[in-house]
Amino acid sequence: MTYDVVVVGGGHAGAEAAAAAALMGSRVLLISMNIQTIGQMSCNPAVGGIAKGQIVREIDALGGQLGIVTDSTMIQFRMLNRSKGPAVWSPRAQSDRKRFTETWRRIIERIPTLDLFQDMVVYLLLKRERVIGVKTLLGFEIQAKSVVLTTGTFLNGIIHIGKKKINGGRLSESSSINITEQLKKLGFFSGRMKTGTSPRIDGRSLDFSKMNPQLGDDPPGKFSYLETPRLKNQRCCYITHTNTEVHKILQSNFNQSPIFNGTIKSLGPRYCPSIEDKVYRFSNKEHHQIFVEPEGWDTNEVYINGFSTSLPDRVQYMALKKITGFESVKILKLGYAIEYDYFPPTQLKPTLETKKIKNLFHAGQINGTTGYEEAAAQGVLAGINAHLKTHKKDSFVLKRNEAYIGVLIDDLISKGTEEPYRMFTARAEHRILLRQDNADERLTHLSYRIGLADSQRMRLVGKKVNKLEKSFNFLQNLNITKKFANLILSKKNSPNINHSLTLNASKFLSRPEINIQDILFIPDLEKFVKKKIFEERILEQTLILIKYKVYIEREKKNAEKLSRLENIKIPEHFNYQKIKSLSSEAREKLMKYRPDSMGQVSRISGISPVDINILLIHLTF
Repeated sequence: MTYDVVVVGGGHAGAEAAAAAALMGSRVLLISMNIQTIGQMSCNPAVGGIAKGQIVREIDALGGQLGIVTDSTMIQFRMLNRSKGPAVWSPRAQSDRKRFTETWRRIIERIPTLDLFQDMVVYLLLKRERVIGVKTLLGFEIQAKSVVLTTGTFLNGIIHIGKKKINGGRLSESSSINITEQLKKLGFFSGRMKTGTSPRIDGRSLDFSKMNPQLGDDPPGKFSYLETPRLKNQRCCYITHTNTEVHKILQSNFNQSPIFNGTIKSLGPRYCPSIEDKVYRFSNKEHHQIFVEPEGWDTNEVYINGFSTSLPDRVQYMALKKITGFESVKILKLGYAIEYDYFPPTQLKPTLETKKIKNLFHAGQINGTTGYEEAAAQGVLAGINAHLKTHKKDSFVLKRNEAYIGVLIDDLISKGTEEPYRMFTARAEHRILLRQDNADERLTHLSYRIGLADSQRMRLVGKKVNKLEKSFNFLQNLNITKKFANLILSKKNSPNINHSLTLNASKFLSRPEINIQDILFIPDLEKFVKKKIFEERILEQTLILIKYKVYIEREKKNAEKLSRLENIKIPEHFNYQKIKSLSSEAREKLMKYRPDSMGQVSRISGISPVDINILLIHLTF
């Protein structure tokens, strides 16, 4: 068997990598230890969230599948951070876990050049520091021009529940062996990380009347820029809290927690800690929020978000029973922690190809990230670049000012990570440019040029841009009366306008307290909305462009200045040791990380402005 690209692992990174490479024209084989669990949601049944929602929109804009799968299977949608500025608005959806996996499988099976095979890859086939295929547990040798490793938590995975230790990548699924050992022999550095998941509960055993309902948006939004179906009905989520009784039970059993008794030595995600870690670190807090999230339309199973734990089954049960509404709780699946191998991503190029072995790509948790969205984003980029490398075409790299995905990958390869990396809006210095509403305008044309985004996407982007221009120009030229403006201002307890009889609508909208809903019933605007010339989403984005025009233009100029450093490329085998005027620390880190551009150099910790200037002189003269 011979393929252009072999993808190892069928999680979120693997599914996206395989789909992207195949849709671009490569013959692809996706090898998974269980082809029934492709794209499975191993943790909570949700997609998106703070900064993660922006990533999903970017994946979709590039021609990836996560947004489409989520829209097809969501049971609730909410736009987070609405009370803040649009730079941090973030879409989030609850999904039907079972249908999510089924939908991914259907998408994979409908791509003619994409094959599936159930087996475990135990060895990489190499020739002169180049990967040429894989060998499986069943003894098959499969030839490939490029290989993408998306092994998730399966590399030497160990599951912890109290004192119980089980070899596995997920509960009831075996871990993957040999790959770590082979890569280490080839000179790769590896480490161990830890993550965890919460118990799953029988919803029939809960008293939801004691909890606070958490409703979805009305009307609900969606992720994909394509014409995917909109959600009509939504399931309710709920919020409850831990209490001092729960905390006492947990505290009295810390000695049985693998996190505290030394059994687990690796670091877990800082911003998604276990419940025992939260109680320990924030001992002054009397309660913590617990989010009760339904797993789908046709199941009683619910996910207990905020109660990730590795404590023994008895302790999990005792603590859960003390949570309000959980007095009669029945556990369907225990929470657990899992340790697994990862490879520090500073060993990768910006394309996610490894520096040591040509045509070998890493994506997802093997790079030290956590989260479906971060994994899927890396999968798309790895799949794109595996295809391009196979067909001897120029690589595809996103800059920090172009996408959150660009920030994610640049952070990983430039700075590395010693704990599971999670994306936040604060990580993106150009976040006013990288909003969730404009990902298609930023990225679809780039993807179309390389053959992933199709002509349908380009047509939709073109229509949208045209409507935005018309909407923006219309509001720039529209005048409203002082009487109308003061009527709106009085409802908001804002000072009235005393000058002029009329004022410009765009200037009025630029006021912080005014939103598009406030002027929708202006006759001249109302008729356009009724005729659907301007949809609400177009008007909302127009409002963002009006309110933040000055900031957006300023940020574009800043991004242009910084991109000059990104355009100064560094030869692959540049000898930093010969530049004696560089500091010892700079030479050591530059030799270790082998940055691709001066932009990456500027973001490596320990590289001073003096070092940067010295290196610039050597590169430009």
